Amino acid sequence: MARPIRTVALVVASIDEPAPGIKRVVLEDEDHWPLPPFRPGAHIDVHLVPGLVRTYSLCNEPSDRRRYVIAVKREDAGRGGSEHMHRMLRPGDKVGVSLPRGAVSAHPTAMNVFVAGGIGVTPFISAVRDLELSGRTNYVLHWSSSGDPALVGMLEQAQAAGRVRLYDTRSGPRPDLHVILGSAGNDCRAFCCGPDGMLDAFEQAVAGWPDDRKHVERFTAPRLAPDPTAEPYTLVLARSGKQATVRPETGLLATLEALGADIPVSCEGGICGACRTPWLEGPPVHRDRVLGAAEREKEVIVCVAGCAGPRLVLDI
Repeated sequence: MARPIRTVALVVASIDEPAPGIKRVVLEDEDHWPLPPFRPGAHIDVHLVPGLVRTYSLCNEPSDRRRYVIAVKREDAGRGGSEHMHRMLRPGDKVGVSLPRGAVSAHPTAMNVFVAGGIGVTPFISAVRDLELSGRTNYVLHWSSSGDPALVGMLEQAQAAGRVRLYDTRSGPRPDLHVILGSAGNDCRAFCCGPDGMLDAFEQAVAGWPDDRKHVERFTAPRLAPDPTAEPYTLVLARSGKQATVRPETGLLATLEALGADIPVSCEGGICGACRTPWLEGPPVHRDRVLGAAEREKEVIVCVAGCAGPRLVLDI
């Protein structure tokens, strides 16, 4: 059986700094072939050096197949990905990039409310640019930042049309989510990406909403509390026949790595979806923020998963 394509080799076409601490990186095919298609707000995993893989939202619109555009905020206390992007990456460098996955799926007729904080606007830039190009105006973006927003130049048309509301938290209040969401209509769709405080407030504001009307994009994995009831179980890799015992103190991901399983990993916190893997027997204990209920019947995010039974069989 042919192995699926995991990455494509791209070249760094250009890098600029639209605001202090923010790098915008343009990736292209070396021979200028069209890139694999993506949906608005999709993510890619960028393989920087062996063992260093990070997930970023695409900022450009899906009709722009000649490039992938990402924006990276330098996080001095991060895990090393943003520091590498800011200090080491140069135009002309080659990187491996995963096929795009995920999307910000705006409703075709209902009002779409995007709530962003700082660099969390990146997936919504792609969605807004796509909506504008298709002539759809059933959206509004509420974007707060400390000072001038970093990538506002990518939303000039939407801002000029009054569909982008900016909030400078250095000199004014943060957006009132209850007011914003309460006035958007009973069938609106709401999306949020930003710092943890904003995401927590958003989730509280939409706690009673149906799942299909709300969507959260996290770029920092929440801490997962240890499961005191976890028991050892047998892990089986169906295609290779390899197996091992997964102990609570070791976890599934480390056990997979010890078995040499070829599974891409990025966030290690259940928020990016890079390590989604089909399962055959379990059932798994799902602790991710990526998969829907139907998807969990067939797939599992292994970086945070456990097992509710004595045996977990993965289709790898």
